[in-house]
Amino acid sequence: MSLPLALTGPHIDFAGLSPLIALLAGATAALLVGMLGSRRIRHNGVPVISLIALAATAGLSIWQWKENLPIVSHALHVDDLALTLNLILVVGAAAAVLLSWRSRAPEEAAHGEFHALLLSALAGMTVLAAAQNIVVLFVGLELLSIPLYVLCATEMRRERSLESGLKYLIVGSVGSATLLYGLALLYGATGQTGFAEIGGALAHGSIASDPLTLTGIALIIAGLCFKASVAPFHQWTPDVYEGAPTPVTAFMAVTTKVAVFGVFLRLFDTALLGEHSNWAPALAALATITIIAGNVGALGQSSLKRMLAYSSVAQAGYMLVGVIVGTDLGIEATLYYLAVYLFMNVAAFAVIIARERETGEGDSIAAVTGLGRDRPLLAWPMTLAMLGLAGIPATAGFFGKFFLIEAAVNGGYTWLGIIIVVGSMISLAYYLPVVAAMWMRPSPAPSPLPAVAGGSPEVDDAPVARGKHWELYFVALLAGGATLFFGIFPEPLFHLVGHAGSVFGSLL
Repeated sequence: MSLPLALTGPHIDFAGLSPLIALLAGATAALLVGMLGSRRIRHNGVPVISLIALAATAGLSIWQWKENLPIVSHALHVDDLALTLNLILVVGAAAAVLLSWRSRAPEEAAHGEFHALLLSALAGMTVLAAAQNIVVLFVGLELLSIPLYVLCATEMRRERSLESGLKYLIVGSVGSATLLYGLALLYGATGQTGFAEIGGALAHGSIASDPLTLTGIALIIAGLCFKASVAPFHQWTPDVYEGAPTPVTAFMAVTTKVAVFGVFLRLFDTALLGEHSNWAPALAALATITIIAGNVGALGQSSLKRMLAYSSVAQAGYMLVGVIVGTDLGIEATLYYLAVYLFMNVAAFAVIIARERETGEGDSIAAVTGLGRDRPLLAWPMTLAMLGLAGIPATAGFFGKFFLIEAAVNGGYTWLGIIIVVGSMISLAYYLPVVAAMWMRPSPAPSPLPAVAGGSPEVDDAPVARGKHWELYFVALLAGGATLFFGIFPEPLFHLVGHAGSVFGSLL
């Protein structure tokens, strides 16, 4: 009787996988430590474990710098693009850990579970950043999405948080199903799952113009646009951002876009670059709609979280321009904007959380009225964040938009550059009133009872979350300082993203 053939698995480069392993090990450790009986260990030990795991991930990513190796049978590519995105993701996650340190959400969801979910979502994002295979792409997307659905609903005693989680689950599931169907059609058309192989199949044959291929690309665009809050697939964003715990909103606002636009760059500017003439006009139309819808929707919002939600929609439209042009400069511009977008948003959300805990106004604009006189250490980061998001000179946001406009003009999409300028002008109508409220209006009388304005999730924290908290001031000042620093000295970020964007030369 003959023995069955031995199965040989793929070679696994554990050094290349080490950043992902560090995150998953940290998630496991946080979950186990969170089960201990000591309140002090749960409250302080679990966040420290999360920060240690994030520091290890950052260190291991730097260790792998310039390796540029495919791993796990070419399913993942550990290159400088993936590692740069890893570093941006780690910074965003570290900020979320600090912002949630004394928040109500970890208390209600149990600290171990909260931080394990956060690190697991980040692990999915790192998988997306390095994905070179449509199967791995979908696995990474689900590993990102499922923990976020739960995180949005972690304040289980608050109806708005549960509503936020349910809405995100329903809409996110529709987006995931749409993306999966598109990936299946693309596989059916090309017979390949690897990005490089798909690009080769589209370059050599008549399938490039096949309806199956074009339908698959259209569904992939729709699925990714759901996740990136690109109009008209953005309708869930304001409600979910407003209802979710504010630290979770901050985490979603910055890291999800980093992961999804990493996929956009890898998939559309490598595997589908040969189809550029087919998908670029569609994405250009979506970018235009997104910029207009996001900026117009933010006008007149009294909730800072809803305003930043619509702002994030507009910012997604700006970033999409770098993908559309399909050039090295466009790739570098998108990466640069992802980095500075993180600093600006983290600064804004840190201030919002601080004011939620210090006032009874929730996330209403009234919560920051008179902030320049009462809390200048919070007013300055919020001011820099608003000016940076508007693209005012001497902030990192100015160079980010300038970089994107230059890429659009050089790539033959001058009209998209004009759209960016018009959108930035409209945005002044909702960013500047926040600055004016902080510096030009007197502080309101203290509210004796928590107000429900803006639907803030933090106003329920009465005795626990009020007062100054060093971690919020630290995050706000650091992120605001980075917004100012890279607005005056942008060269370090230029160099970083230029080096990361150069990896596409070997992939195209």
